[in-house]
Amino acid sequence: MAWQPSQESLNTLAACLKDSLSGFDKAAQKQAEIMLTQAKSSPDINNYLVYLFSSETPPTGLQCSAQDYFLVRSAAAIMLKNNVKTGSRQIPESSLDLIRMAIPLGLQDKNAQIRNYSGNIATEMIRRGGIMSWPGLLPDLLKMIGNETGQVSNEAQEGAMAALAKICEDNYKMLERELNGERPLNFILPKLILATKSSLPKVRAQALTAINVFTPRKSQAMLNSVDDLLQHLFALASDSNNDVRRQVCRAFVQLIETRPDKIQPHLPGLVDYILTQQQSDDEDLACDAAEFFLAIGEHEHLWQSLSPFISKIIPVLLGCMVYNAEDIALLGGASDDEDEDDLEKDIKPQFAKKSSARQAKVDDSADPAQNGNAYEKLASMDDDLEEGEIEDFEDGDDANPDERWTLRKCSAAALDVFARDFRGPVFESILPYLTKNLKHDDWPYREAAVLALGAVAEGCIDIVTPHLAELVPYLISLLNDPEPVVRQITCWTLGRYSSWAADLTDPTHKQLYFEPMMEGILTKMLDSNKKVQEAGASAFANLEEKAGKRLEPYSLPIIKQYVQCFKKYKDRNMFILYDCVQTLAEHIGPVLARPDLVNELMPALIERWTKVSDQSRELFPLLECLSYVAMALNDAFTPYAQPIFIRCVNIIHQNLEASLALVNNPTLDSPDKDFLVTSLDLLSAIIQALDPAKSAKLVQESQPAFFELLTFCMEDPSDEVRQSAYALLGDCAKYVFEQLEPSLPNIFSVLPKQLDLDSILDEDIDSGFGVVNNACWSVGEIALRHKSNMAPYVPELFQRFIEIITNPGIPKGVTENAAIALGRLGLGNGELLAPHLANFAEDFLNSMDEVDPSDEKATAFRGFTSVVEKNPMAMEKSLLHFFTAIARYRDLKLRSETKSGLHEDFQKALGIYRQIIPQFDQFFGQLQPQDQQTLRTTYVF
Repeated sequence: MAWQPSQESLNTLAACLKDSLSGFDKAAQKQAEIMLTQAKSSPDINNYLVYLFSSETPPTGLQCSAQDYFLVRSAAAIMLKNNVKTGSRQIPESSLDLIRMAIPLGLQDKNAQIRNYSGNIATEMIRRGGIMSWPGLLPDLLKMIGNETGQVSNEAQEGAMAALAKICEDNYKMLERELNGERPLNFILPKLILATKSSLPKVRAQALTAINVFTPRKSQAMLNSVDDLLQHLFALASDSNNDVRRQVCRAFVQLIETRPDKIQPHLPGLVDYILTQQQSDDEDLACDAAEFFLAIGEHEHLWQSLSPFISKIIPVLLGCMVYNAEDIALLGGASDDEDEDDLEKDIKPQFAKKSSARQAKVDDSADPAQNGNAYEKLASMDDDLEEGEIEDFEDGDDANPDERWTLRKCSAAALDVFARDFRGPVFESILPYLTKNLKHDDWPYREAAVLALGAVAEGCIDIVTPHLAELVPYLISLLNDPEPVVRQITCWTLGRYSSWAADLTDPTHKQLYFEPMMEGILTKMLDSNKKVQEAGASAFANLEEKAGKRLEPYSLPIIKQYVQCFKKYKDRNMFILYDCVQTLAEHIGPVLARPDLVNELMPALIERWTKVSDQSRELFPLLECLSYVAMALNDAFTPYAQPIFIRCVNIIHQNLEASLALVNNPTLDSPDKDFLVTSLDLLSAIIQALDPAKSAKLVQESQPAFFELLTFCMEDPSDEVRQSAYALLGDCAKYVFEQLEPSLPNIFSVLPKQLDLDSILDEDIDSGFGVVNNACWSVGEIALRHKSNMAPYVPELFQRFIEIITNPGIPKGVTENAAIALGRLGLGNGELLAPHLANFAEDFLNSMDEVDPSDEKATAFRGFTSVVEKNPMAMEKSLLHFFTAIARYRDLKLRSETKSGLHEDFQKALGIYRQIIPQFDQFFGQLQPQDQQTLRTTYVF
């Protein structure tokens, strides 16, 4: 007998589902969420959800208005998708069969939202179970899309196409893999291309959306179909539907990177087409068209082919950079809003930077100056919601042209790229525009001209420089423009030319240009408009990057201005102010420890520190800022260290407890990992900054136990947390090893797991390598001090390091840190490594060849040389390489005990081989002449 619901259970579930989406009664919403969580344990829960979701009209006995029933269906669909996502293996096969039966009905539903939900559930089923868990789905979708029977409704065709597009987007790797001797994409892609001929605009647009998932990927299916695709794209270029033409533009953008050879022959016609679309009244279409020029300008070779069209393209880009009437209305015109509190939705989310060990060579390219980029794409938060799953939302950033990617920003970015590509011709093209508009009476044209001048700053600096003596004073005057938007963009443009001003060496020129620029931007940090404040702060962070230590004479007035900003700023601008402080600390370093500067800055930071709660997201940039300040102040940070240290430990403890509570009660809110990351990083900075005895006291007195908490962080599921934890572990090894040493058995029960390359997931490969990198570095720091006591851990660590340094796919910085750690294991453990020397010597030497001279490299070679002394015959195949490495070891000036000891170790090793090689001079003659000379000069033979 087919499954049938209980009427009472159905009514109860429907009421809970409706209340769970209620934004008006928070108590009812919370109660509904609790009941739904409990309902998940029922074996029939998914059957009920399918039943409600797939029924177009309320089931008999369910008293519900049409609007309420839509909420019930929506909530049922969302819960069903989440159940499939998190527990598909626990769902009975009978329930999965019901879901498979319901999805095609949902795809034909008259309500577009329900069709969207059906597609979301279908793609989750495939993502979790694989294509073979539902082998009939893709063929059935393609049949519906193609309307092979002639009886498929328009809604069904659109629903099936939207579902297939979602499946392609979420499962593209799966579709490209071979399955039973076939690759699904080989069958699907031609069908998608055929679907672009559909009479339904939504099907055509969604078909192109799906195709564009695969366009940037060099699959065999795409290689086979690219000519057919191009023919269809050219046919669709004049489509009457804007969404279709948007996808056509996107396809051309993707093909620039993957098949420039297919784009180049059609470039003249494509330029005209894209220019036409870029001037469309539909901003989304125009923006996608503008991306074409941005992409082609960034292409390594194809950009040169645009040279004949520059004079045609640049005027269109300039025209698109002027705010339109709608944007002007959204910007709100001139206003003094400095006293208005920020709304929570106006505060940009902040994400903690990943921490690399100080010696790690993993790139951390975060640049605080970039926060003010006028045409920067803003990162979007991954909220794990599919299309159609947010019923109640506010326009927020999307309604503000300053906060979204727009045609204006894309056009300015393209101008920036073209300026770097073509230089002179671009400036010649914009010069008439600048002449006409820089002093225009209408502020939108004045503002766009300033934006254009800033956009070409990097590429055309040589051509613009002769004009800057006139332009910079005029721009400084625009900082007092009555229109806030003009003041805002002027800050950004001055920031773009701050490198020119900072490089001026003539004292008179510095007084005429650099100092007024610096003062002007600083003044705008206290503007009466909050957006101008933000632009001023961002521009000043940029100036700090460019000027560096040249700001030292101006440190006091700069910090005094920052202090005023701390008193005046609302929440949003406080974030960029922290960037300014930490950038200054980074560039003037120890100068910041001057008493007059410390006495100005630290009270303002500490006052903010006391106001910000442990749950506030403002804590992230504040902790990060304090890390830079602590590193700059060094021991002068001591008066502030203890309460900050204690609070960081408590924040870590609270968040670890919250994570543990979440395991036992999944209904609780998940703690933000950035609290852990930034707290760990600040603890690292404090331990480095203070006198070691003071750091040791802080660690010793920590409650809860410092290294117990650190060990928990070393096992956290988040890569970013573990990366910061291992950076802190390495710093503890360097500065407070006596306190760390008793905890090493516990630490080494955890640490080797982080060196397992198989644990790095494809989608998290960069952060995964960051963890491995810092774990290698921390082992090296521990081995340097623990020496022979490392013996119990050597076999496993040795094996892990060998796997890393012999793997060609590992980033160079990670390999180097692994090699250094491996070498340091030889300090006191040479006899354990000596039997394996022949198997790792060459890989070790290869890894070390490009490592810059440092105490790290010296100690690694001392450990390696100790191993060599225990088994010199094992070096037969690598001995020339070893001698070459000794000869080319730079910076061996005997300035430290480490370097002096390395010289003695090398001398001893050379002496050993002099004794055991019968024809040593003949062997020695195989070295390069300059290496022979260096060895004879530096060592005694």
